Amino acid sequence: MRTRILLAVAAAATLTIAGCGKTPITPADSSAAIAGLGSEHVKVGMAYDIGGRGDKSFNDMAAAGLDRAKEELEIEATEATPEGGDDEGRLGALNKLIDSGHNPVIAVGFQYVNALTKVASEHPETTFAIIDDDSIKADNVVSLVFAEEQGSYLVGAAAALKSRSGVVGYIGGVEIPLLQKFEAGFAAGAKRVNPDVKVRTQYLSAPPDFSGFGDPDKAKKIATGMLADGADVIYAAAGGSGAGALQAVAAEKGATFIGVDSDQYQSADAQLQPVILTSMLKRVDNAVFQEIQAFIKGDRAGGTRRFDLKTDGVGYSTSNQALIKPLTPKLEQLRQQLYDGRIVAPTKP
Repeated sequence: MRTRILLAVAAAATLTIAGCGKTPITPADSSAAIAGLGSEHVKVGMAYDIGGRGDKSFNDMAAAGLDRAKEELEIEATEATPEGGDDEGRLGALNKLIDSGHNPVIAVGFQYVNALTKVASEHPETTFAIIDDDSIKADNVVSLVFAEEQGSYLVGAAAALKSRSGVVGYIGGVEIPLLQKFEAGFAAGAKRVNPDVKVRTQYLSAPPDFSGFGDPDKAKKIATGMLADGADVIYAAAGGSGAGALQAVAAEKGATFIGVDSDQYQSADAQLQPVILTSMLKRVDNAVFQEIQAFIKGDRAGGTRRFDLKTDGVGYSTSNQALIKPLTPKLEQLRQQLYDGRIVAPTKP
């Protein structure tokens, strides 16, 4: 099984580097987006993780990519959300999409690995994609993975540049290697600009307990403790739990928050926006769109596609100009060094 080479510039859009949190630029002539993509009627199935569309984070980024594909590539799409947080619930969501004739089927999140392994072997004629896992080695499964450590490096640098106390915090949803990539990059970026910075780290749960992605009350309690311990910038990579951490930060004068996956400044309530320094952008939307586009073009082999700074896969947002603008020159310098390979962000704490 070959490793699939990512199209850095998709035919349907000219992508900008995500270092400044910019969104893809769509050509004025949208007919170019579907030119040459064939006449096959494509029905895409999207299986979200718990929380589904509307989580203001990971699922919503996948939904944005699907929405863009519906508009630009003229596909039909159906969405499903598991009824339970276990393999049986995820298996049900996948089978619902498969049984109704959807192909490709995209699974949002590594927790689909067991269910997807089963259905992929049972339905070799269907192309599947899974986000955040590359352990399934099957000819009909595409892995969409990201360089989260690079984006986290940049927001870690932003945290240290912004901090007055010299103490910053990282809250992870579940203590797994994927979330440790966020932690490692964040700490390294912070120490790059301030070697003396203290990075407080805490996870909400550990396997087999994955409740850390949906426990905002616990995240709020942990964030409150970090703030009391001197932290004045907190980065939460914890799915829906991040909302609790944001509430704690907003209640602490002078503290700021760093979001994850999507530009959380854009989705936050107006009273919370002023404390959001930036967000680590994980461009799941680009990954979903480009995978659907590849399928339409006939590229249906299994393999791995990695999204990093060079492919507009990760970055940081700049919506809150009042806070982020003074830091941007240094962050852009670091972004270029990561892009060029002069800095290699770590993937392990």
